[in-house]
Amino acid sequence: MPDYKKVSAIIRELGLTDYEPILQKMQRFTQERNNSTSDEIWVLEHYPVYTLGMNGETEHVLNPGDIPVIRTDRGGQVTYHGQGQMVVYPLIDIKRTKLGIRQLVTLLEQSMITVLSQLEVTACAKPEAPGVYVEDKKIGSIGIRIKNNASYHGISLNNNMDLSPFKHINPCGFKNLQVTQLADLGISIGTGELAVRVAKAINETLYA
Repeated sequence: MPDYKKVSAIIRELGLTDYEPILQKMQRFTQERNNSTSDEIWVLEHYPVYTLGMNGETEHVLNPGDIPVIRTDRGGQVTYHGQGQMVVYPLIDIKRTKLGIRQLVTLLEQSMITVLSQLEVTACAKPEAPGVYVEDKKIGSIGIRIKNNASYHGISLNNNMDLSPFKHINPCGFKNLQVTQLADLGISIGTGELAVRVAKAINETLYA
């Protein structure tokens, strides 16, 4: 069997897409994979959607309007995805890569922090509130699921988007949590480029 610690995950650029078809593809990929299946990292953007985690409480969805709310099988509460937000889904065999769940969460958060640092943005993670923050404003979210020793779902990073839909939820279950994005910090970068940078940062750490 190959030494998968030295083989990077395949990065797939999927563009702008609806949420539900990608969710179904992630679930199917995870269900059908085996010990020899290569890890993959999917990078994309979603059309506007609120997603609610397995144990997410609907009380945190305040006023969704005409944006669909989809119950999904990841951890966490409610979040928003929309155009101009980077989404990265790491489909990783955590048993093969010898990662615990907490280690995986830290690696994913750190990948966003590393790329933000390259863009001269200082960010940090908060153990009590998973995600990535810039001056107490949330810029990156995380929500994963482990099944059959493999991860799916993943992370999102706000780049250049309409942030107003976040006002109609309690992001990640926190009332009055403020959010920010790279455009508001004076950073201009394509969302696709940002996603690929984060995917490469994950690869460089996970398969070093």
